[in-house]
Amino acid sequence: MDFRTIVDIAPSAWTIPACEQMLFVGSCFASNMGRRFRQQLFRAEVNPYGVMYNPASVLHTVERYLAEHEAPRVAVITLGTNHVYILKETEQIVDNCQKRPQALFREEQLTADQCADHLRAAIGLLLKARSDAHIVLTVSPIRYRKYGFHGSQLSKATLLLAIEQVMGSGYGESVAYFPSYEIVNDELRDYRFYASDMLHPSEQAVDYIYERFAETYFDDGTREFLRQWHPIRLALTHRPLNPDSAEYRQFHANALQALELLRQQYTALPSPNDIIALLNEP
Repeated sequence: MDFRTIVDIAPSAWTIPACEQMLFVGSCFASNMGRRFRQQLFRAEVNPYGVMYNPASVLHTVERYLAEHEAPRVAVITLGTNHVYILKETEQIVDNCQKRPQALFREEQLTADQCADHLRAAIGLLLKARSDAHIVLTVSPIRYRKYGFHGSQLSKATLLLAIEQVMGSGYGESVAYFPSYEIVNDELRDYRFYASDMLHPSEQAVDYIYERFAETYFDDGTREFLRQWHPIRLALTHRPLNPDSAEYRQFHANALQALELLRQQYTALPSPNDIIALLNEP
């Protein structure tokens, strides 16, 4: 007997090679996913200007990022909410209230059409900057208690409707939808897959979503790289009882030697010191 419903995801027509240049933008769920990609040595920038929850703020990040950096080949956009805050003085949507008094702002909800327009603008900029770019759209499974649970569902529904509009806009294989929201709500579907606040997915749930993402977008070459990287990563993150012992120094030297051999195969990898610093990121 099968006691859960699996979300069916068709294999992607395009794949993400090892060490690919990527951009993750959106909610804290995007940060959690992007951190896993960084630890697997993808050249991933993750919310470079802070967490962005709504489509308007995502657009602002894409505009600023492309003005300052080389365009990524793969962008993963994770939408959290259709709620925005408008600074009354300027009537502009702000990305961060910066702890200023609440009275300075007005909260509004973007319509599905408005969300779709912001997404199309962001996609257009990414594709204009790099014609071979691919964009993955997804909705964060994090629930927003402050809206009320019915309000949270309405917000997610608005985002899903907006993405449905965008997917019908003729982008072809350049734009894809990945069902993170559906995996948590229709496949995992249990409070044991939530963190202690009962709102955010647990680490185990995010790991599972990463695995489903990898099944969809990684090819054999990427999997082979990750197979080689896995024992090196474990060795470099090992915390010994006696770091000054001769045995550990030899163990660490062997790991660095294996890393250097891997870097000779994959020349896009950063320096060993940069990799070690990356592995120590929170």
